[in-house]
Amino acid sequence: MNLDASLNADLHCHSVVSDGTLTPEALAERAKAGGVDLWSLTDHDEIGGQARALAAARAAGLPYLTGTEISVSFAGRVVHIVGLGFDHGAEEMAEGLRATRGGREARAREMAAGLAEVGIPGAFEGALKYVGNPELISRTHFARFLVDAGHCTDVPEVFRRFLTEGKPGFVPHKWAALKDAVGWITRAGGIAVIAHPGRYDFTPTEEYALITEFIGHGGRGIEVVTGSHTVAEYAKYADTAVEFGLLASRGSDFHSPDESRVDLGTLQPLPGKLTPVWAELADRIHR
Repeated sequence: MNLDASLNADLHCHSVVSDGTLTPEALAERAKAGGVDLWSLTDHDEIGGQARALAAARAAGLPYLTGTEISVSFAGRVVHIVGLGFDHGAEEMAEGLRATRGGREARAREMAAGLAEVGIPGAFEGALKYVGNPELISRTHFARFLVDAGHCTDVPEVFRRFLTEGKPGFVPHKWAALKDAVGWITRAGGIAVIAHPGRYDFTPTEEYALITEFIGHGGRGIEVVTGSHTVAEYAKYADTAVEFGLLASRGSDFHSPDESRVDLGTLQPLPGKLTPVWAELADRIHR
């Protein structure tokens, strides 16, 4: 397998283990059918689906990197850090992610109470039908409930009207520290990557602070081509990767056939001037 920037790698997607709608097994089949050459399942704050994803990838003949996406509090916003190529049996990471997930149920019940105040009762029980485990309940599950119950026509409308700062149902959560998230990943033998940097609406000063602090803690990569970036942002973050000496990553951020902007395997390739993160993880690829 050629590990240059032209590889059709998809190193960012989600299953039912967090807030996706497909199983790890179905995602492996979809990635293979979509022409993906190297795949990673990166469920939010969770590595419980890694064994299933690895087994499914092997059954499909699809090279695989372990993955997760960790929620981090930084400069008053939630930033996501993807971890790739780590030992998914590492106890420190598992414990850290358990602590990060802790409090989701209490937060979700507060979110439901906020929605009840504006005439939407039963939101906690409704959202729980889409996840099954209160430890993993998220805004996405509430969004699916609000759409299916007829309160909104689609998920984007949900986040225009509810569940965001200043709107009904919004409740902040204290996530992991950037230093801790990067540390869990690197000490487990993986590489930490800033996920979809174009989504955070940082000022240039805030973005510089994020990147430099991330590097200072041992972070080494940044997503350049991802489902939520525009073509202009592909170019911007390619330049950022070069400027800061970061490895470049690529992933669809696929959640659902009905909700995601980009399907597995359909992204543009990384610009050839970049060093892809997978070139540094060749010995961690499961085949």
